Amino acid sequence: MNPQDAHTIIAIAALAALADGSQSEAERASIAAAATRLGIGSDDPLVHAAMQGDVDIDTLASRLSSDEARVAAYDTASAVCHADGELTPKESAFLSGLLRALGAVASSPDSRATSGAAAAAVSSAVPPAPPPAGDIDAFILDRAMLAAACELLPQSLSSMAILPLQLRMVYSIGQHHGQQLDMAQAKDLVAVLGIGAAGHMMEGIVRGMLGGVGRGLLGGILGGAAGVAAGSAVTFATTYALGHAAEQYYAQGRRLSTADLKALFARFQGEAGSIFPRVEERIRQLAAGTNLNSVLGGLRG
Repeated sequence: MNPQDAHTIIAIAALAALADGSQSEAERASIAAAATRLGIGSDDPLVHAAMQGDVDIDTLASRLSSDEARVAAYDTASAVCHADGELTPKESAFLSGLLRALGAVASSPDSRATSGAAAAAVSSAVPPAPPPAGDIDAFILDRAMLAAACELLPQSLSSMAILPLQLRMVYSIGQHHGQQLDMAQAKDLVAVLGIGAAGHMMEGIVRGMLGGVGRGLLGGILGGAAGVAAGSAVTFATTYALGHAAEQYYAQGRRLSTADLKALFARFQGEAGSIFPRVEERIRQLAAGTNLNSVLGGLRG
């Protein structure tokens, strides 16, 4: 794939994120931030048009230069649409239209199987049991390392496992503190901290799929092993901070303000930065002994 393919796939991902027509301003901001971190600002004409729904999917599809890029475009759009769980009718219609625009190559059996397995994990309603009493810090560290390890897996859709891991961690922490939650409430807390589902999926999956594009257009973020390692560190810090912010939130009976939550999240992100070098080798060992199917199987219950 070339830089134009990368640019186009980001625009398609942004369009997919708006497919159900119900995105909040926070989610739009998350998508814009993800595009910026991928080296393409939301003020870029193509991405801006996609975020406003003002670009035709056939036009975007025609810009892709290869079968590899078309498969990546479809898998990325599918992952973004599945980010909040089951597809809505509008999202299903969008993906069907995208598939027609891209051609049959985008619906190869391997692509469908991988997307289907990951989507099942995202939409699964069966959360894990709460962590044992007294083990909450170890539980959060374990989840953060596993999420970071997913960034290092070779499968192109491995990033699809990260958000479900984070959501189920939050759910388990709430259960640990006696809170009666459903997964929608866990998603709400994650969104308050700026971890928008669509933006998260777009950034993680595009980074994983397009790692070979190089520097230039994407500002080096997607360039080679350094970009993968950086993604692992960011995912570790995000998951670690999310877990500890959620722990304090539920321990205090869900009475923390949004500002207090965000301050806690930022503080624990900083703490995670000092911890990551000490656990980086363990994360690499986890990645070496893990595969996407085993992670998705665990998420399904």
